[in-house]
Amino acid sequence: MSTRVGVALMAAALALYIVLVAQRAYLLLTSAEPVAVAMGAALVLLPVLGAWGLWRELRFGMRAQALARRLEAEGGLPAEEIDVRQSGRPERAQADALFPAYRADVEAHPDDWRAWFRLGLVYDGAGDRRRARHAVRTAIALERRAP
Repeated sequence: MSTRVGVALMAAALALYIVLVAQRAYLLLTSAEPVAVAMGAALVLLPVLGAWGLWRELRFGMRAQALARRLEAEGGLPAEEIDVRQSGRPERAQADALFPAYRADVEAHPDDWRAWFRLGLVYDGAGDRRRARHAVRTAIALERRAP
């Protein structure tokens, strides 16, 4: 639950930032100074990019959460747990030992979103966020294409 509160607070802060930047852009665009108008035009792009990024990340989170709930209901979540050090980082050797099985599952079933999602969970558990997000995005795309 605390993660949802954190996401809501960050989304609200970004939304406030987008509104304030849009307001400044409007003020600059309506001024008579050519440099200010140019700066205002440049500032118009920032709220648009911010809103797009916020929407994309929230959509990713909602879709990933929906897949996780669905996989949990099917009993398909990974059962293994990775030990962590006092710093919170996973035991790398233990995490590396899990990858071959999940990677083999993805290679055997490259069009199965469940295999990709499990691989993403294992990557996330090992602290490799970039690969975890890629695997989960692949799972989302595959699930959306499934009949």
